Amino acid sequence: MSSNSKQDTEGGDKVLTWVIYDIISNKTRNNIIKKCKNVGLYRVQKSVFLGDLEDNKFDELKLELDSMINKDKDSVYIFPMSKAELNKAGLLGQAFDKELVTDEIISKFF
Repeated sequence: MSSNSKQDTEGGDKVLTWVIYDIISNKTRNNIIKKCKNVGLYRVQKSVFLGDLEDNKFDELKLELDSMINKDKDSVYIFPMSKAELNKAGLLGQAFDKELVTDEIISKFF
């Protein structure tokens, strides 16, 4: 198991995953949002999702989002982060959008 992953209760590796995007088209943006929610990510800012993904879902998500975007105009960052690295991160001010993120979601990751 790598330092960026953890075991879930079913024995599969999970990766704490960030998805950050800047998408021009509303239709594409909405499809990106739906996809992120469908794989179990939580919206923590208007253009940011966070969650635990199984290793294979992480790879699948990268491929699917890559096929959805306009590579000349859009940008999507998908990256793993260990829980320890997340806990070291500086979250300043209103780190999460309180309209999108419940205390339950925050306690899940921090």
